[in-house]
Parts: sequence; C-alpha cells; structure tokens
Amino acid sequence: MAVKQAQVPTPKVPGGELRDWVQCILSAIVACVLVFVFVGRLVDVVGSSMYPTLENGEMVIISRLFFQPKYGDIVVLQQKSYDEECIIKRVIATEGQTVDIDFDRGVVYVDGKALDEPYTAEPTYEREDFDGKVIVPEGCVFVMGDNRNHSTDSRRSTIGFVDTRCIVGKAYVVAFPLKNIGSVYR
Repeated sequence: MAVKQAQVPTPKVPGGELRDWVQCILSAIVACVLVFVFVGRLVDVVGSSMYPTLENGEMVIISRLFFQPKYGDIVVLQQKSYDEECIIKRVIATEGQTVDIDFDRGVVYVDGKALDEPYTAEPTYEREDFDGKVIVPEGCVFVMGDNRNHSTDSRRSTIGFVDTRCIVGKAYVVAFPLKNIGSVYR
C-alpha cells in the first residue's frame, strides 16, 4: 500500500515578484546596451547636406560591425577639426584613389572616370577649399554630401580627408519618421 504524502505549499518570499521584474528590466537594459554598442545605433540627420537621399530630422540606423568603407557608402563620422557633433556624408573615394572635380561642368572624377551620381541633388559647382586633383592617403576616405552645393565635406580643409578611424558607422536604414522607413540606398 502506497503512502500519500501531503504536499506542503512553497512559502512566498517577500518581494520575490518585484525582484523578478527588476531582474527582467535590468536584463533588457543590458541587452539594449550591448546591441547599440556592438551592432547598431540610431543617429539623427541634421541639416540638408544629404538631400535628397536623407532629410533633416530623419533617424538612421548605423553599424560599424564588419564594415570596410567603399565608394557609395553613406557614413556617419566625427571630424573634430570641423565639429564635435557627428556628420553624415557619402564616401566618394578610398585610399589611393585620385579625386578631381570639374566645377564648370559640375562633374566629380575618381581615377579619371566621371562618377554616375543619380543620388545628388544637383551637379557640383561649389568649390569650397578644393584646390584640384588629390590622392586619398592611406587609411582615409574622401566624402561629400549628396546636396553638393550645400554641403561641408572633404572639399573643405576643416574636414579634408577623413581617417577611417573617425567613421562611427555605415548608415543602413531610415528608422524615423515612420513614413520614410526603408533602406538609405533607394
């Protein structure tokens, strides 16, 4: 004959449910921090230098994970010689490439070939401080805004060539406003 044991209820620990909630919230915060530090983060677009590709007030998701800059990439960078704030520009040339601009015709050349730039707002007529044909140094990129005549970029000596270590990340997706959600490479 089997003896049935009485089940003793587990005593409730005071504050146990609260502790579970705090633990869940802290875990979520740690997970978010890890994602934003190692995978991606949100950055505000300020100004019109990337119009029509990006508009003032949009927010983009950027990441530096497995990123090596190449022509056409939209990058967020911090060039302390220009401003403490991050700026967003397009990579036009990488190390070892030659950049030249014909300001009369508004055409940008890389390694002697005219760039096909359907993403620009208008041809490049604004010279800034650009003195002529330049070769991008090792470990650097040459960047320009898509709104060429209203952009402070590598044509200006305060920005100049951008050391790739100053690139915060590559922009991938417009996340806000909701009506503009989608890839930045439309």
